[in-house]
Amino acid sequence: MGTPSRRFSESPEDPFALGRGAAAVLDDRGTVVGWGAGAQELLGYAAKDVLGRTWQDLLIDSRDLPVARSVVVDAVKAGGWFGVLPVRHRDGRRVEMGFRARAVTREEGGQEWLLVGAPAADVIAWQRDRALLDGLYRRSPIGLVTYDPDRRVIRVNRAVEKASGVPGEAPVGHRPREFMVDEDAGPADERVRHVLETGEPLIFTEQSARTLHDPGRERMVSVSAFRMEDPSGRVLGVAETIEDVTDRHRAQRRLALLNEASARIGTSLDVAQTARELAEAGTHGLADYCSVDLLKPVTVGEEPVPGVAGPLVRSALSPPERRVPFQEGDVVPLLLESAQSRCLAEGRPIVERRLSLRPEWYATDRRRIELALGLGVHSLIAVPLVARGRVLGVVSLWRSRDSEPFEDDDAAVAQELCSRAAVCIDNARRFTQQQNTALTLQRSLLPSALSDLPAVDVACRYLPASGEPGLGGDWFDVIPLSGARVALVVGDVVGHGIHAAASMGRLRAAARTLASLDLEPDEVVARLDDLVSLLAAELEANTGGNPSANEQVLGATCLYAVYDPVTQRCSLARAGHPAPVVSAPDGEVTVLDPPAGPPLGLGGLPFESYDVDLPEGSLLTLYTNGLLEAGDGDVDTALETLRACLTSTTEPLDDACHAVVEALLPKGHTPADDVALLIARTRVLRPENVASWQLPLEATSAARARELTTAKLTEWGLSELAFTTELVASELVTNAYRYAAGPVTMRLIRTHCLICEVSDTSHTSPHLRRALSTDEGGRGLFLVAQLTERWGARYSHDGKTVWTEQALPPV
Repeated sequence: MGTPSRRFSESPEDPFALGRGAAAVLDDRGTVVGWGAGAQELLGYAAKDVLGRTWQDLLIDSRDLPVARSVVVDAVKAGGWFGVLPVRHRDGRRVEMGFRARAVTREEGGQEWLLVGAPAADVIAWQRDRALLDGLYRRSPIGLVTYDPDRRVIRVNRAVEKASGVPGEAPVGHRPREFMVDEDAGPADERVRHVLETGEPLIFTEQSARTLHDPGRERMVSVSAFRMEDPSGRVLGVAETIEDVTDRHRAQRRLALLNEASARIGTSLDVAQTARELAEAGTHGLADYCSVDLLKPVTVGEEPVPGVAGPLVRSALSPPERRVPFQEGDVVPLLLESAQSRCLAEGRPIVERRLSLRPEWYATDRRRIELALGLGVHSLIAVPLVARGRVLGVVSLWRSRDSEPFEDDDAAVAQELCSRAAVCIDNARRFTQQQNTALTLQRSLLPSALSDLPAVDVACRYLPASGEPGLGGDWFDVIPLSGARVALVVGDVVGHGIHAAASMGRLRAAARTLASLDLEPDEVVARLDDLVSLLAAELEANTGGNPSANEQVLGATCLYAVYDPVTQRCSLARAGHPAPVVSAPDGEVTVLDPPAGPPLGLGGLPFESYDVDLPEGSLLTLYTNGLLEAGDGDVDTALETLRACLTSTTEPLDDACHAVVEALLPKGHTPADDVALLIARTRVLRPENVASWQLPLEATSAARARELTTAKLTEWGLSELAFTTELVASELVTNAYRYAAGPVTMRLIRTHCLICEVSDTSHTSPHLRRALSTDEGGRGLFLVAQLTERWGARYSHDGKTVWTEQALPPV
């Protein structure tokens, strides 16, 4: 009896099917009138042993009689019965059997009962299978779709019907292309074909599953599929289980959006660029359109006023769309009842899932509204940009046409995105503010205008760095000196920001002060070196040894040149600075090679002067390293390009500066470091404008100086200045006679003013003092100072020169 039981328990088929179950027929009194072979096989009774006997006496133990009578009552009432009942085997043991009883009316009248039984284990297993199948189609939250071998839908369960919104019978008999959008139907149909042909199952394959019933509704599903076969191996079709993972997909997409936005937003310290990066990030998987409107002070780097909304400026719009009412750079007027105004006032995101058909979000004209209607915008999220407790502006995210309306989860993602971006925008604003401050400081320290000088014609360019490192410390200066000479200075403080600009200002002021003393170039650079060392020590003491502060001064370089238009000689010295370039009138361009010297601030190392003769019309070009490094960083190539731009010495200097900048700075490129460029064309004072005499050191030299002065001024047509000039010359020569030794040289120079110089071999410094009424002398320099506009003394290795300047009479 064991073998049949195994056969029944292992069979997946209906245990009550004809030919498989134990069949018996009872009359209306419970007498057995029919007995099948299956019944004999299961219970051991032959037909002759049971026919004519009541089933209760034959098959039911006395202890099970109450249950059997209850079953009879239920069956009679219901006209049938299904369940499990213990019966007695021929060998006396109890067997749990599953029965299905059904009343049958005979043609000739009377009623009989058809009983079909099977081992209880098989019946229970079959019930479970039926319950499982019924649950899969009726109660399972996981979708189920079955396809026939022609890839047409046989049946879908209620989960698919509920998730798609399509009636369950609608897709039956159709292929995916007939009820899904084309973009999604192709992969779905191919998936079924692959499983049918190969028999390879698919496990958790994700894909989009939008239906033609609602094509705008996003739906992502995870699909597993297997091929259905009968026991003989014949292919019956494909079964797919489908799980709606739209929420999970959206969550993953939102997380990916935030991760991507973190990498894309804040790549620069430019407010406008950061706003554009935010707008572009907002349209990657979150919205169809995104606009970023910033408070006007924020756009220029200023601090927003707390509690004051102020005008908004559209800083970014993605994607560009001319039908949007306001474009980049426009002032955006908001209505008080608009979502943007409310989110700014309340400091939280405002979600409008369904906008009105009239887009009156802005205070604008009807024409712009009509243009906006064509966008099909239907849903909006307005998010305030808040950083460090300050409102910077508002971000508007829009969905249009077939896109689904925004949900609360979308608003949470938008808020997180805008919170991160607001910090980046505020960082860019603060950097811009610092840049503007440093640039204002730096420009206030640079020469605002280059005056007309007798020694040189000058043109210059200064290009501040506006990249992430910030403003640098480059500077230049053109300083008039005595004797019609001029000093040209270019320097670079390594570092960026306000500290570099402030350090540059201190060095420039020091250079001007030292230049006014008429020191030799090597001595000026040496004293600047001492100053930088003192500043570095002072800064170190004030900052507790913070090296980041010291580098603002320790990295300074400088080139100081003095040109004399009388002798046509240029004397220069440099401290770690790029060498100057000289263009001769014949077009030959030479990179000078003066002793480089160490950068300023190292201390204890000497500097040397370098002299070069510059014919009239020569170009002397000074620059900072930012000019050569602004391109691809190849300094040698940049230097050759610079030389090629300076071959012509006759073109206007402004054009020469422009040509150099255009050649060495890529078009539209902002240099990472400051660029300072200074080009000077040399002039020469004609011999007829210079008169020089050597006077003996004797008492009559003062009288001789007066005679020579009067004669030369008469020759120059400057008789009006003869009296004051001969008095000045007389006093200076007299002082040389009294306090110096050796010969005395007197020189008159006619330029934009009248210059009188007296040189001697003494290094004693002349002092201006106020003589008492009882003093017999001491009034000479006082008279000189009163009669001239400027006077001073300069020193050389051979002695000193006392000079004066007087304005020429109007022509």
